[in-house]
Amino acid sequence: MSRVVVVTGGTRGIGAAIAARFAAAGDRVTAWGRTDVDVTSEEEVAAAFERIGPVDVLVNNAGISASADLARTTLDDWRGQVDVNATGAFLCTRAVLPGMRERDRGRIVTVASTAGLEGAKYTAAYTASKHAAVGLMRAVAAEVAGSGVTANAVCPGFVRTDMTAASIDRIVARTGRTEAEAEAAVAATSPLGRLLEPDEVAFAVAFLAAPEAAAINGQTLVVG
Repeated sequence: MSRVVVVTGGTRGIGAAIAARFAAAGDRVTAWGRTDVDVTSEEEVAAAFERIGPVDVLVNNAGISASADLARTTLDDWRGQVDVNATGAFLCTRAVLPGMRERDRGRIVTVASTAGLEGAKYTAAYTASKHAAVGLMRAVAAEVAGSGVTANAVCPGFVRTDMTAASIDRIVARTGRTEAEAEAAVAATSPLGRLLEPDEVAFAVAFLAAPEAAAINGQTLVVG
């Protein structure tokens, strides 16, 4: 059965891979980039979902990151990451949840991060925002428990995306390491010893969004 799927941050990297996987399964996919819908705007989010109508699967994937030690983290940096990574997920989830509850079916999957489960230096704003996204998911899961709606999160480590490339570039600029050395240092933070590929995260999202995953609710699936 074809489902209506919305993927925020769905035009690049992980989001594009997620959108492609759902589309290949025959679903009707709407993939938003940052120029399509500002997920931090209550008005834009409400209007966008009004145009789409009932949503079967929401993937909260829009995200940004920046790194700095706490003393050099500006309020704008903090607010920017919390607004996109946490408030964006809140606004989109709030927009689709009443319709899902009314129809007693739906899947909400938030692409968070391993940073949403643990702390890491130089990532105070990003880590806090991802913890907030995971906390939001758990609260929603508690609200929908026992219904046909589920809320879960996928928490990947470093993925081969433009965001990770930017992190590698910052390491090169600050340490003088080569790009290969910087990538190896990033990859070494994963138990796999390598960067994840976007398709690997997309598979985890599709798994949690599957109709057969009705008994999985309130979980954080770590990838990598």
